[in-house]
Amino acid sequence: MRLATTFVAALAAALLLSSCLYMNVKVPYDTDLNKTVLGQKTGKASAQSVLWLVAWGDAGTAAAAKEGNIATVNHMDREVFSVLFGLYSKTTTVVYGD
Repeated sequence: MRLATTFVAALAAALLLSSCLYMNVKVPYDTDLNKTVLGQKTGKASAQSVLWLVAWGDAGTAAAAKEGNIATVNHMDREVFSVLFGLYSKTTTVVYGD
C-alpha cells in the first residue's frame, strides 16, 4: 500500500511540475492548418522576464510584422522558453506573410 501511495504522489508531482527546469516549445496560433500559406517573409518579436519581477519587450503581432517588413500576416506561431520555474522566460511571436 505504501509503495502505491508513493508512486501516485511521484506521478502527481511529475505532472504538476513538468517543464519546471527547462521548457522550449513552439506552437501555432492557428488550429486550421490544412489551408495555411506562410508567405515569403518572417518577422519575430519577443518579451522577456527575469526573477518574476522585471519584464521588457514587445511580443505583439504588430511588432513582429514591422520587424519582418510584413504588410499581410498569413500565419503566426508562438515560441516559449523558460528556465527554473520561469526564473527567466522569453515569449516570441513569429509571423509569416508578404
